[in-house]
Amino acid sequence: MQKSIKNIVEINDNKLSRYFSIFIQFLILLSVVAFSIETLPDLEPQTRALLKYIEWFSVIVFTLEYFLRIYVADSKLRFVFSFFGIIDLLAILPFYLAFGVDLRSLRALRFLRLFRILKLGRYNRAMNHFTSAIKSAKEEILLFIFITLILIYFSAVGIYYFENEAQPEHFSSVFDSLWWAIITLTTVGYGDVYPITVGGKVFTFIILMIGLGIVAIPTGIISSALTKSVDNK
Repeated sequence: MQKSIKNIVEINDNKLSRYFSIFIQFLILLSVVAFSIETLPDLEPQTRALLKYIEWFSVIVFTLEYFLRIYVADSKLRFVFSFFGIIDLLAILPFYLAFGVDLRSLRALRFLRLFRILKLGRYNRAMNHFTSAIKSAKEEILLFIFITLILIYFSAVGIYYFENEAQPEHFSSVFDSLWWAIITLTTVGYGDVYPITVGGKVFTFIILMIGLGIVAIPTGIISSALTKSVDNK
């Protein structure tokens, strides 16, 4: 029995497994659309009731799916703490927690329902390739994140010394300067905080050039890892 359920619940080439995966994907999309419609003002009571029934049905199916996946897993504990195991739990947890929580806290809990859309990653081959690529390049990505954090800090310190006297309201401390450093290194540049001194402008130009390179680095790392992942499949 366990083997039969596993052939259906997990992704296989048999017909029942394909039907099950299509049904779950459809239900995920339906629940996400229902969640979005709930935010519309002045909904009819009948519409709200229908959305509630969709939510109940979705949670029942997702809960059953979650426990079936635990039942057929080779290592149950490993599945529970895996990426998709946690996503599956977060997809249903808000519904059950809402019964014992003050109504004013429901908005924050309802936001967690959006984790359901991440369940689609289990049924998408491209997403599986992406996950494999991230895992294979995790050391390079962690190194990149570490270097980026250092650059952000040094940028905040640099602009603080250039602009503190000229704009004490915007660059009153290194911590206030971090916002400028982040939006500049990421080349977003909202324009709410910008340098006015000559030294600050030259320093900003240098940081922008570094930022352009920083944006390109992870793209190259992930692209290379994705190519390897696809070739290995």
